[in-house]
Amino acid sequence: MLKQKMAKTKGDTGIGDGWLRLIIPDSHGQYIDKQAEAAALNAAKLIRPNEVVLLGDHVDVSGMYSAHQPNYVKDLEYSYEEDLAAADSFLTKLQKSTPGAKYYYLEGNHEQHAERFWARTVHNVKDARAMCKREAPAKRLHLKERGIRYCRMSEMHDGLSIPGTIKLGKCFFTHGFTASKFATAIHCARFGANIVHGHTHRVQEYGTRTIASDAIGGWCPGTLAQLQPLYRHTSPTEWRHGIGLQMVAKDGRFIHINVPIVKGWCGLEMLIKTIKPQRYHG
Repeated sequence: MLKQKMAKTKGDTGIGDGWLRLIIPDSHGQYIDKQAEAAALNAAKLIRPNEVVLLGDHVDVSGMYSAHQPNYVKDLEYSYEEDLAAADSFLTKLQKSTPGAKYYYLEGNHEQHAERFWARTVHNVKDARAMCKREAPAKRLHLKERGIRYCRMSEMHDGLSIPGTIKLGKCFFTHGFTASKFATAIHCARFGANIVHGHTHRVQEYGTRTIASDAIGGWCPGTLAQLQPLYRHTSPTEWRHGIGLQMVAKDGRFIHINVPIVKGWCGLEMLIKTIKPQRYHG
């Protein structure tokens, strides 16, 4: 476990009074893609973010907790303990790569699998709450001890009227409420504001404007999970690996970049060398 405190000062990022925000999409515990994981961790070391937003589904919570029935013998290889161990390892390495960063972890629908299972099978509120207290992913990952703020899907945050959502500066973050083909555009339209979401595993970007705002955008960075899981083996996915990066100004305005990861290659190192070589070598 690694508990972190916000220690960075303005100017550490090399962008004046602004700062950098790293966005990590769905990684799915033991189903994380190892090449994508390595690329994301290397990118985290390179950019030295002040904030890290985890979009949810960083534990897969399959097996008996899942609402989906196993269809293959290989599905039975899933273990909640191994799933938690993989997620714990990724979080530990990520925090070591981002010293001083402030963390936000949005609960995803997969983290919710455990609570839904207990609600369906225990049938007693005290017993269900006791199970959540002992076995829920947030507890087993020691998020509180790590200094990571956990934002549950069933609760309101930051004075907002939509549960499971936070606002940082001029941008909202949520795990996602639809996985449709036009999910990012739908999120943007429903929120009527800048929004970053996960859930779909597809790299998407959408921009528009409203009468109240000159420009708003929606983004989904993709996923760090395996792109062709067993349950989709006969149906090629449109999923792509990637992370999100935001350069945030002092007044909250920002530039968002979906950074693709292709077969373990991220390209951020080349970008940093090109734009600011003195920072890379310094």
